[in-house]
Amino acid sequence: MTSGKRRRLLVPGVAALCALVVLLWLGTWQVQRKAWKEALIATVTERFAAPPVRLPPPAEWPRLDSSNDEFRRVTFPAAWLNDKEALVYTTGSSLRADAAGPGYWVFTPARVLGGIVMVNRGFVPEGRQDPATRPAGQTAGPVDIIGVMRWPETPGLFTPPGDPAKNLWFARDPAAMAAAKGLGAVAPFYIEQESPSVPGGLPQVGKLQPSLPNNHLGYALTWYGLALVLVVGFGIWAAGRRRET
Repeated sequence: MTSGKRRRLLVPGVAALCALVVLLWLGTWQVQRKAWKEALIATVTERFAAPPVRLPPPAEWPRLDSSNDEFRRVTFPAAWLNDKEALVYTTGSSLRADAAGPGYWVFTPARVLGGIVMVNRGFVPEGRQDPATRPAGQTAGPVDIIGVMRWPETPGLFTPPGDPAKNLWFARDPAAMAAAKGLGAVAPFYIEQESPSVPGGLPQVGKLQPSLPNNHLGYALTWYGLALVLVVGFGIWAAGRRRET
């Protein structure tokens, strides 16, 4: 092949190679995500099935972390601070099939064991976010809570900022809600309440279920398939160019 023919194939070849690298990387990333998701589902399933243990005392909170402690079921006595309630907008949850949005998660601080932890007491539909519309649920306590430890959400690129003036947040961030309510330091985690039921039925308490989707194998096959199509298509195109010249 002459140097002119090679030059005519060089730019398309480099572009095709770059695209191939990207497609292979995306496929491999999805394979890695598949392994991560399968491990997460196994962990969640195991921890949701375990009996609840006592909530660690505040002295141990700084040593807890999401990799070892998230999704653990715990039990503890609590006294509600209903006047500090916060709302988090939601359109539903992959772990709560019974909570169909749009609506709100009701986060209420609770005094526990010499500290304060934010508790997601459950779901209320649009139109019931005002506590005055559900007075029966504004119990003072004490009450024995069973729930699941969760760590704060990381806001996405398009997640709106919280609006404390409207008592509205768009990410489950207990520290931000506590700061806006003047609560000071709170637990670095929050609790998803699964029992007892709230008087009057709102907020709607529900048990979390391990129903996380796992479509990463399909995504990986798609990216690898596109890589194969690219290789075959470029090979056919390059062979045709060589014959033309």
